[in-house]
Amino acid sequence: MKICLIGKNLTNLVLAKNLSKKNLNVDILFEKNKENKLSQRTLAISKENFNYLLKISNKIQISKWPIKNIKIYNDTNNQKELAEFKNNNKENFFLIKYLDILNSFENICKIDKKIKFKKIIYNSKLKSLLKNKNYSLVINSDKNNFYNIKNIEKNYDSIAYTGILEHELKKINFEAIQIFTKYGPLAFLPLSKTKTSIVFSVVNNYKLSEAQINNLIKQYNLNYKIMKIGKLEKAKIKFSMPRNYYYKNKLIFGDILHTIHPLAGQGFNMTIRDIKVLSNLIDEKIDLGLELNESLFYDFQKKIKHLNYTFGLGIDFIYEFFKIDNKTNNFLSNSIFNILGKNKLFNKYANLIADKGICF
Repeated sequence: MKICLIGKNLTNLVLAKNLSKKNLNVDILFEKNKENKLSQRTLAISKENFNYLLKISNKIQISKWPIKNIKIYNDTNNQKELAEFKNNNKENFFLIKYLDILNSFENICKIDKKIKFKKIIYNSKLKSLLKNKNYSLVINSDKNNFYNIKNIEKNYDSIAYTGILEHELKKINFEAIQIFTKYGPLAFLPLSKTKTSIVFSVVNNYKLSEAQINNLIKQYNLNYKIMKIGKLEKAKIKFSMPRNYYYKNKLIFGDILHTIHPLAGQGFNMTIRDIKVLSNLIDEKIDLGLELNESLFYDFQKKIKHLNYTFGLGIDFIYEFFKIDNKTNNFLSNSIFNILGKNKLFNKYANLIADKGICF
């Protein structure tokens, strides 16, 4: 049998390698990307999920930077953290350059004889090719979706600005910082001893110029002697999840399965957890000698849809909470986190959910 993956993106490259290890043949259909790649983008991958990627392929060749604790601040009190999440001096997650891991998995897939890359033009050839090739399963994780789906959507009316800070040498640079400013969440995510990734989600109503955004980054900066702020890349922010995950033998996957606010850095972690669930379901069917057909997608949706939706709503709740909190001069967060921040059980489960998801 042969499985078709639509889109040459990180999701499909990881999934393709996972499927090939099950002795399944995979075609990756893709259209040349007309957009510039986000060269400044970084991924925060939980330790558990990174270990899973190593199980898929131990040939991953990337530089990863460990984050051992996370501190949360609000807009009016940036000298004392609201909460701190750490795990006995162990890594909470690793920060990785998106292009590094993308290129690594692409190279791994290109030497795999069970994975084939096919460049096509979506509009004119995709549907006919899918029909003629008679693929057993089709998994689409490309944003250029070729069939209509109905989504649950929310427009945050915000732009996420991502970039790299270059700063003076900081020997101990393992602490991530999230500041809920009145303009939107701002994260400082260490990438090395001299570089730190930034993600600043700015509400459009403020109509800030890039120069003003750079000044705000410097103003909210707590830890670094900044030498340079690299070029900022931007993307619109929204919440989006489909009402149905599949149609017949076609499944929606990856970013188009769940688009959430970037404030918690959980987008790709959710995708890895989806791959785990889908992979386990495939193993179960193979072990039972069952055919891989659309029933696989039915089982996948039944098992993971409610968890993804709950997790996504949880991220949205955090965003909305701090949005309201900033209108009350941070009274809510100062009061609530004064209690929760000292609660060991709260910190324990916050770390578990970030690492393993809701279904840990």
